Amino acid sequence: MKILIRSAIAVVVLACAQVAAAQTADEIIEKSIAAMGGRAAFDKIKTRSTTGTITLMTPAGEIPGSIEILNARPNKARTLIKADLSAFGAGPLTVDQRFDGQNGYVIDTLQGNRDITGNQLDNQRNTGFPHTFLNYKERGYNVKVQGKEKVGSAEAYVLVFEPAKGSTIRQFIDAQSMLPLKFVLTVNVPQVGADVEQTSTLEDYREVDGVKLPFKLTSSSSLQSFSITIDKVAHNVEVDDKLFVKP
Repeated sequence: MKILIRSAIAVVVLACAQVAAAQTADEIIEKSIAAMGGRAAFDKIKTRSTTGTITLMTPAGEIPGSIEILNARPNKARTLIKADLSAFGAGPLTVDQRFDGQNGYVIDTLQGNRDITGNQLDNQRNTGFPHTFLNYKERGYNVKVQGKEKVGSAEAYVLVFEPAKGSTIRQFIDAQSMLPLKFVLTVNVPQVGADVEQTSTLEDYREVDGVKLPFKLTSSSSLQSFSITIDKVAHNVEVDDKLFVKP
């Protein structure tokens, strides 16, 4: 009987711990949403146009280029990157990645045009605009707290976002400012036939129309590293839906 009682107590304690962890994850996410401007401010955003510069890091040197990003609710995205590879004997580079909320396509002058499929398509479907934090439950994520870690000099909460399909994301949130600092995920890259871990850091937050957005992103992996510096963000601009679909 004592053994049964102890087992029952252990189950109750474990269940309570799991509930507490889930509540803590919810609290952290809600505080992060508030720190970025709050749900009411995000609700006003229907579309976004972002322009800036991108620097591709290669063994042969840095390649500068331009980047334009268009987003529209609930989950449409287009990223257009242009760079000049003439110094490397490859001529102009254009990468035009489009996602209409369900299907994706890439126009790529270097590696060839292709549909977005598999793990990369799942990851696209798991994102949300204007921020994934706003409706992560509806998108099927299970989120748990994995303690705290240092990101540079800052102490950060580590949240693990586990989707029904696609890559698990480790999200690092500044324990003081509650702003997202970094995220890490492993993606499958069909072009090389391998899984690749990608780490992205978010910096230089600025307020635009009541929400705080990172104006610098740095991403690194064993395949490719790059940095993006944002010049301009405009909300609720008119966007042609044709820009999100396969031409």
